[in-house]
Amino acid sequence: MTLLVFIFWMLNITLDTGGHLAFKAAATQPDTDGELGRWKAMAGRPWIWVGVVCFVAEFVVWQGFLSLIPLSQGVLLGSINIVAMLIAGRVLFAEKFTAPRVVGCALIAIGVAVVGAG
Repeated sequence: MTLLVFIFWMLNITLDTGGHLAFKAAATQPDTDGELGRWKAMAGRPWIWVGVVCFVAEFVVWQGFLSLIPLSQGVLLGSINIVAMLIAGRVLFAEKFTAPRVVGCALIAIGVAVVGAG
């Protein structure tokens, strides 16, 4: 893996995880009355826009990443985002680690390591 591919990969992980965390932060703040009010309140929260910016930037980074490596390798390397989000969800939102989640994430991490090494 070249340095440029590694940089694009790390940017992808950071932006994807950041986007999901920002959306979660926007969605977990207190709601107003009714479903329409809830969506209006979320649209006015800065976190929702941080998430949008992260995902737009991730799209650009992902295109650069995929232009440098085969699609099959890129998609498998991108799977590590799941592990990053599990850990970040635990740290920032006190989400639970369950045995199936931990085993699944360990298998993903092992798979990413194998793909990255090859």
